[in-house]
Amino acid sequence: MTHSSVAAVILAAGKGSRMKSDLPKVLHPLAGRPMVRHVLDAVAKLNPSRVAVVVGPGMENVAAAVAPVPAVVQTKQLGTADAVRAAFGVLKGFEGDVIVLYGDTPLITPETMMKMVERQWEGDNPAVVVLGFRPADPGAYGRLIVNPAGGLEKIVEHLDASASERKVGLCNAGLMVFDGKRMFELLDHVDCNNAKGEYYLTDAVGLARARGYACAVVEAPEAEVMGVNCRAELAEAEKLIQQRLRRAAMDNGATLTDPDTVYFSPDTKLGRDVVVGPSVVFGPGVTVADRVEIKAFCHLEGATVAEGATIGPYARLRPGAEIGPGAHVGNFVEIKNGKLAQGAKVNHLTYIGDATIGAKANVGAGTITCNYDGFSKSRTEIGAGAFIGSNSSLVAPVKIGDGAIVGAGSVVVKDVEADALTVARGRQQNYDGWAARFRASKKK
Repeated sequence: MTHSSVAAVILAAGKGSRMKSDLPKVLHPLAGRPMVRHVLDAVAKLNPSRVAVVVGPGMENVAAAVAPVPAVVQTKQLGTADAVRAAFGVLKGFEGDVIVLYGDTPLITPETMMKMVERQWEGDNPAVVVLGFRPADPGAYGRLIVNPAGGLEKIVEHLDASASERKVGLCNAGLMVFDGKRMFELLDHVDCNNAKGEYYLTDAVGLARARGYACAVVEAPEAEVMGVNCRAELAEAEKLIQQRLRRAAMDNGATLTDPDTVYFSPDTKLGRDVVVGPSVVFGPGVTVADRVEIKAFCHLEGATVAEGATIGPYARLRPGAEIGPGAHVGNFVEIKNGKLAQGAKVNHLTYIGDATIGAKANVGAGTITCNYDGFSKSRTEIGAGAFIGSNSSLVAPVKIGDGAIVGAGSVVVKDVEADALTVARGRQQNYDGWAARFRASKKK
């Protein structure tokens, strides 16, 4: 951006009483990330010079969530213009473009914000650019009234609109871009002479037109500007953002066999020719390399999967899981802070926690790395080419050497040398005829 620098003010002081929650509205998660973080992520794409988030008193958890972006407190919640004025300290001396956003409008895109900023650069040099949309049902939305040349004349609230104005389909989405040279003057003159006694940001348009300044409108799709005020709207926003993330994954070369059942986080990274089966969930911090197959009903979070690996079905990769090239993680396998080297296989009903599995090692069904003793966690190391028999328990800290074999059903508490066999279970005893005698005794 070379024409003008940009600053952003994000309004996030609302309590969100309709959410029926102890959590501030803007901290409710969308795709696993607080709503306000989605807005900040979108703003970051504009490379802004300054950013401020306006919060209410006692909203330290919101301030912590947006850090290191500064949070400023709107001491008394006296309307949207008052909220922007609370950020004047951060904006002091700034004369670029100031975009005003809302922490509960999380689907706004950088592309739409950039269109608003670019509209401010055009020849008529508007003092205010307002984002509009055309909902299927304009209902109680404020209307944007434009002149024959397309310039914005005023914003009329539904209750104040005439019959002809209510027929206008272009509605106010609330987001605005101000010319920083004129914003302070305009907002300083917004008054509270209305039924609620609040300072409305929308009044800036009337003040600008009264001074002979141009105002303008940029339009966006309805879905992009939806506000989230209740749990039902949060669910609708989740549906919309997941559709966006699924489309992006497929556009980038991944195959989703049943897209509507796959859930992503905004930071999920999938390589080319990745195949994702039905009902897979990607939590935060997942990176998947090329040509990986993730079968149905897997859950991944904080995990890295290397090229050509196979995951699932019904596998769980927890934070710290690192799956090497060509490795196999099978059904009902859980891996936490565990590393599988190239070609390693953990195919069935196994827990790998705080462990390292060497190249081409094979871990049998039902194996557990016993990593926690009630006080601290310790590591298990399994060497390259080792074979761990089914239903074994490896009590950490313990090392299984390269090429070693652990007999099925063993409880291993000591290190095993390379190429050794260890069998750590009770000796089998057979008592001929005992079962028949037992049944006969019960019948007497």
